[in-house]
Amino acid sequence: MASKLWEKNVTVDHDVESYTVGRDREMDLYLAPYDVLGSMAHITMLESIGLLTADELNLLTEALRDIYKVAENGGFIIEDDIEDVHSQVELMLTRRLGDIGKKIHSGRSRNDQVLVDLKLFIRSRIEDVVNSMNRLFDTLIEQSDRYAKVLMPGYTHLQVAMPSSFGLWFGAYAESLVDDLTVLKAAYSVTNRNPLGSAAGYGSSFPLNRSMTTDLLGFESMDYNVVYAQMGRGKTERIVAQAIASIAATIGKLAYDACLFNSQNFGFIKLADEYTTGSSIMPHKKNPDVFELTRAKCNKLQALPFEITLITNNLPSGYFRDLQLVKENFLPAFDSIISIMDMVTAMVSKIKVNEDILKDERYRLMFSVEEVNRLTLEGMPFRDAYKKVGLDIEAGNFSAPATVHHTHEGSIGNLCNDRIKALYEKTLSDFDFDTYHRAFDKLLNR
Repeated sequence: MASKLWEKNVTVDHDVESYTVGRDREMDLYLAPYDVLGSMAHITMLESIGLLTADELNLLTEALRDIYKVAENGGFIIEDDIEDVHSQVELMLTRRLGDIGKKIHSGRSRNDQVLVDLKLFIRSRIEDVVNSMNRLFDTLIEQSDRYAKVLMPGYTHLQVAMPSSFGLWFGAYAESLVDDLTVLKAAYSVTNRNPLGSAAGYGSSFPLNRSMTTDLLGFESMDYNVVYAQMGRGKTERIVAQAIASIAATIGKLAYDACLFNSQNFGFIKLADEYTTGSSIMPHKKNPDVFELTRAKCNKLQALPFEITLITNNLPSGYFRDLQLVKENFLPAFDSIISIMDMVTAMVSKIKVNEDILKDERYRLMFSVEEVNRLTLEGMPFRDAYKKVGLDIEAGNFSAPATVHHTHEGSIGNLCNDRIKALYEKTLSDFDFDTYHRAFDKLLNR
């Protein structure tokens, strides 16, 4: 049985070990490739300050590249008696290289090791989220353009209100994603700072070159204050979770609309048959189960920032084991939001709209404002026009206008989708993924 990195002459009770390790081995598999990359940068720096020889660096680098390939291909395993990914990597190096493997941890703690692992992981997964968001955004814009001139009722208080359009409906969710992307960029900026070298939160007596590891890992800057670097544990995850929750809120609202508009009582849209399910007793049913589950999954993701807050909000500065629990729902959240966006993209692309909605007499009154505005443009004071149309409606004398003429920016007749796209692309350009890709390629000699 392998000993713990910190173990001396006392063996921890088995139940205590099981309780404290919890799901850490499972969660750490998410971090394995990034732990290897962080170690590669660290040993490169150790050699530069004389704590490793050039030959030792070459041997360790070669071994770590081999471990990275295993992790990248999904073959990395944390053995049953090993606490975490950091211990497993060091054990694999020691088995292969003997005492040289034991030198890798000089000048660092598992505290800053997991911090850098998490930041490297988050940074990479944010890129994956952005790629999925791009596809959803493009699909929403395409549908908005396709159905730009097809009118639909707009609602306030779930009461028929004013004319809207499917162009407006699809486009609204596209623009909402622009704001979500802005929030995600802020989270990315918080993430893109190097905590390595903070050790256990109080630095090291070794002359560590933190600027070097910052460059080697493609970070924009470092978390300078070593105490704050440790304080960032939990805070970074909460900020990123808030960005994910923002995306989830947008999609959850879209899912609710889709379920409502797909119902027979509305009949505004028709979902593709392959994205609906049937009933075991009612042969006519085509249930919007996928959108219903999407709504529930989005609600669950919106709870994540609060969960992280409750785990971390009563802790003073310094490291505490409480923070371990943040991993359990946070790390899988990226796969969840990506799968949601990919599914919604597919569903939205196949939505068919009802182009004859307004033939239904119940929607006639939504043109009342159009008539008020027409009378106002002809010279009648607005309040008088409002009263006249109201009395006409009550008397049963209201006639709906034949056309709708909206021209201002963002209205039915002027969707401004080109400007929404420009906003999105400007925000997208603020992400600098290429920098860390080049850094990783250099570490891996690709």
